[in-house]
Amino acid sequence: MEVWKTNNNQIGIFDAQYRAPTIGIMLVLATVAFEGLAITTIAAKMAQSLEGIHLYGWIFSAFLLSQLIGTLVMGQQIDKRGVFTSMLISFSVFVLGTVVSAISFDMHMLIAGRALQGFGAGALITCVYTCVTLHYPDTLRTQILAAFSLAFVLPTLIGPYAAGLIASYISWRYVFWIVLPLIGIALSLTFRSFRNLQLQQDLTGQARATDSKIMYAILLAVGTGLLLTGLGMITDWRGILLSLAGLVIMITPMRKLLPVGTFSVKKGLPATLVSRGLYVACYFTTESFVILALTEVKGLSPDLAGLIVAAGSLSWSAAAWLQAKLDARDQGRARKGRVMTGIGIMIVGTVLVILALILTDGGIILILLSQMITGFGVGLANPTTAAIALQHALPRKEGEMSANLQFVDSFYMGVSIGVGGALIALSETLQWGISTGVLIVLTLQLLWVLLSFLASLRITKLVHQEHHPINQVKDNISM
Repeated sequence: MEVWKTNNNQIGIFDAQYRAPTIGIMLVLATVAFEGLAITTIAAKMAQSLEGIHLYGWIFSAFLLSQLIGTLVMGQQIDKRGVFTSMLISFSVFVLGTVVSAISFDMHMLIAGRALQGFGAGALITCVYTCVTLHYPDTLRTQILAAFSLAFVLPTLIGPYAAGLIASYISWRYVFWIVLPLIGIALSLTFRSFRNLQLQQDLTGQARATDSKIMYAILLAVGTGLLLTGLGMITDWRGILLSLAGLVIMITPMRKLLPVGTFSVKKGLPATLVSRGLYVACYFTTESFVILALTEVKGLSPDLAGLIVAAGSLSWSAAAWLQAKLDARDQGRARKGRVMTGIGIMIVGTVLVILALILTDGGIILILLSQMITGFGVGLANPTTAAIALQHALPRKEGEMSANLQFVDSFYMGVSIGVGGALIALSETLQWGISTGVLIVLTLQLLWVLLSFLASLRITKLVHQEHHPINQVKDNISM
């Protein structure tokens, strides 16, 4: 297939030297994607069943905040222990969280299970990004990153609709149970591939850095949790105190964990990660709360709401394939332009979904269209920003850069969805209704994606570097 080829040679990601890790990566991502898309579809059903609609946002925020910890822990552990050992640990934690979620008897237990799942998922995806950085030259990275979207195609087609049907006619608990055999299949088929990707690292000085980053990650998660809890009850003095305490706790960890230059949106890597975090937060928060609006406001069943989510994911996949072909054609020279174009398309989609919710009658077709447009935009931008960021990875710091990508995604999403959940809780307290609450949440997402576009103006144009030190290290590992 032409999309897998580069202009300089005929090697693709499914050729002999890359085939095994490519298939392994796609299987791992497919498993995580199925679980994530399924939970997005049934979240409202779970919250109703466990009488915790006021904690709706925490179904996602608990996952994402613990993903911060999993991402940073595993980013350091990969550089110490290697990809394969780290992958086994990550799978184990993810399985434990899945079981706890499946047997939950109240919202607090479900949130705990989701936290364990988040840790495992963050660790798994960090392992995946490290494999990409180590094993693939820059000329193939946008192709393997585009293949990430292919791993989402089958879960996208099956996951949301199947989860909606299971939740409607059997029980939402079975959505968790069916993930377990998928995990077993993914692990059994990727065992050999990831075992061959163990890193040979100099461990000197790593332990202290690891302990420090883990401590900051935990503090950041705790501080963010306090902030989000306080925002949900901000009309009470206790809510104000919790919010202030959360902000104070978050300041130092954010300064330590976010890349230098993040707060000033410095040109280069900081601007790339800020832009990425904001548009990713917009996409996933919009997706999560559109499902709530479709089921609770528009009266759709979970399975039909899931199909609308699937449409957005499919357009993401199509755009990711397109950007891979374009990247191969221009050899990465127009990456910044593709990021800006993708974000611009997302702005249009976000405006459309807000208009659709303002319409009191119908609006379902407009919501479907908005999801497809927004999905296409993020599919164009996301693999491209990842490729740009991975070019900045230094030798023997591949795990750290992979963790940076996942950390930014998780942190921005966790805060955005958590703030959205707090706004829903506040709307319930003030008796504004879910419809008004969702509309406020989506308006906030429009602000995020507009800021993302501004940040993207400061992304430094990069082209692939055949003699970059990273590529030399990867060549040695591959030999």
